[in-house]
Amino acid sequence: MVGLIDEWWFRLLAGLICSSFAAAAAYKARSLSVSGAWSAAVMGTGFVTLGEPVWFGVLIAFFVSSSALSKYKRKHRAKAAAEANYEKTGRRDAGQVWANGGAGLLLCAAHAIWPHEGWLFAYIGVMAAVNADTWATEIGALSRSAPRMVLSGKRVAAGTSGGVTPLGSAAALAGAVFIGAVAALLLAATQQLAPAAAGTLGGAAAAYIAAAAAAGLAGAFADSLLGATGQAMYRCRTCGSVTERAAHCGGPAELVRGFAWLNNDRVNLLSSLFAGLLGLGIGAALL
Repeated sequence: MVGLIDEWWFRLLAGLICSSFAAAAAYKARSLSVSGAWSAAVMGTGFVTLGEPVWFGVLIAFFVSSSALSKYKRKHRAKAAAEANYEKTGRRDAGQVWANGGAGLLLCAAHAIWPHEGWLFAYIGVMAAVNADTWATEIGALSRSAPRMVLSGKRVAAGTSGGVTPLGSAAALAGAVFIGAVAALLLAATQQLAPAAAGTLGGAAAAYIAAAAAAGLAGAFADSLLGATGQAMYRCRTCGSVTERAAHCGGPAELVRGFAWLNNDRVNLLSSLFAGLLGLGIGAALL
């Protein structure tokens, strides 16, 4: 019992130190705001304390890859134009950090209390969805073809909530597969990759990747559906722009569609929860 307590304190301290340094570096690199950095430090500490390497490794893979894409594409004119109407751009704040990783931390805590592989499948689904959505946003904004609304197929301006492109959809699939591959590699490296229904380690790795691909892509499209229907959209009273922002041109904008409470962060959270449930179901079928 004493050994377990000592290990818990060691992991807590190690998580706090490493997560704080990582958050500070992300803040200096302008990937996180002050609130985002504090939130990332708390979240990272929780993952290291409660979870095995696959849990915080997948989180790191999501953050590093998404931040790198955002930083690389930040100066691209097409992306800048698409971001003009986004609710949030640039540095991730606390709301974005918790919307992307909060559900995953709860799943990590659940696994620490009631260990079961199903929690990991759900977590992979959650992280695959948020990574797929982020990659689709970052890369899809560079598409040369105009996006189409996911429900009607009508062409819309770049950056419109609910708009999708072939490039963005391909990026979403790639982002989801990336999370599944990282999870499979980490499980194999720590000798935690147990044979699944296929009966082989290769089959088990393929199961995680397939679950991530299916749940992540479904979560990304659920995000687009919510963006096209329930997400709050506003019209600026000054310039007439349709935007996700409740305030524009220095004043309050008029709500023209959706629910005022359903902003981009909550859309991301709801779609990731849907993907997590799907990942859990896929895991249950394979276990």
